[in-house]
Amino acid sequence: MQELIPNRKIIHVDMDAFYASVEQMDNPSLRGKPIAVGGSENRGVVAAASYEARKFGVRSAISGVMAKKNCPELIFVKPRFDRYKEISNKIQKIFHDYTDLVEPLSLDEAYLDVTVNKKGNPSATLLAQEIRQRIFNEVGLTASAGISVNKFVAKIASDYNKPNGQKTVNPDEVISFLEALPIRKFHGVGKVTTEKMYQLGIFTGVELKSKSVEFLEKHFGKSGVFYYNVVRGIHRSEVKSNRITKSVAAEHTFDVNLSSEIFMIEKLEVIASALEKRLKRYNVAGKTVTLKIKYSDFSQQTRSKTLSYFISDKSLIIEVVKELLYQERMKDSVRLLGISLSNLNTEEKKFVVVQLKFDF
Repeated sequence: MQELIPNRKIIHVDMDAFYASVEQMDNPSLRGKPIAVGGSENRGVVAAASYEARKFGVRSAISGVMAKKNCPELIFVKPRFDRYKEISNKIQKIFHDYTDLVEPLSLDEAYLDVTVNKKGNPSATLLAQEIRQRIFNEVGLTASAGISVNKFVAKIASDYNKPNGQKTVNPDEVISFLEALPIRKFHGVGKVTTEKMYQLGIFTGVELKSKSVEFLEKHFGKSGVFYYNVVRGIHRSEVKSNRITKSVAAEHTFDVNLSSEIFMIEKLEVIASALEKRLKRYNVAGKTVTLKIKYSDFSQQTRSKTLSYFISDKSLIIEVVKELLYQERMKDSVRLLGISLSNLNTEEKKFVVVQLKFDF
């Protein structure tokens, strides 16, 4: 007998090309043009691309060189994260007018549990429309939304009618929706896993559902149970309004590769200063310092050290970073350096989140 899971009303709101849209909003000369936030035609990685640029295959995480090759007319714009944070805070305030059960995933997306909401509106679909309209009226940007009985389905649905659209998957539609869904669109199934599933004859949800939990565990380990459940509409993860930060990081990709530790120390001082500011903003400190090094061949290395006490000051962070840097010789020139602090004092603060469940 299948376990009965109480339905909730979950909205996943995802801003449309957020960083790029903010830049186009603030600079009218960029509107309607293909732009990439971050990177350059010579170096770096694209952080976000406008929809005009996406038509040419420009997307986040590809190199600036490849982006420019795909779209010769591409305009590169330097990121302004303080501005994105400012806009994100305005959007978050709108969310909290509807529910306190808001779980931000990043600056540009969040889950909202509106099972019980401040507006007393029983329709999650109408609430999503209202929220998106308010974001447009009050902020000037468009958002897309997915609405369903759990976070997993809502997140998938939010991608369906982008940009500036929404999709509702009602309780009686969940199973048929998931059965027909291409496996590559399942949230949590990456490129490598998709290829592996194809080799096993799994192309859509219906083939995934035909496999036993034993089969899925054999081929995908612990993730097998997750796949077995979600294709049946079972996803118990609740919207957590108190998300505890587990690490804080800062990094930089350089226009010219660094080949000397002396130059690297200079850059790491700047990165450590940026990290210190973020730590103060979040009012946290940590015990584990990690140095991230990406070489010119794109191979990556991390070196970590855990202290017996919490730190947040730049001087103490850079002291540990220098020790990690000189731990072993560089194997090649360096294109990216990053510093992160984890094992934070936030992990000692216990939050109890009470989330009520009701019928849909």
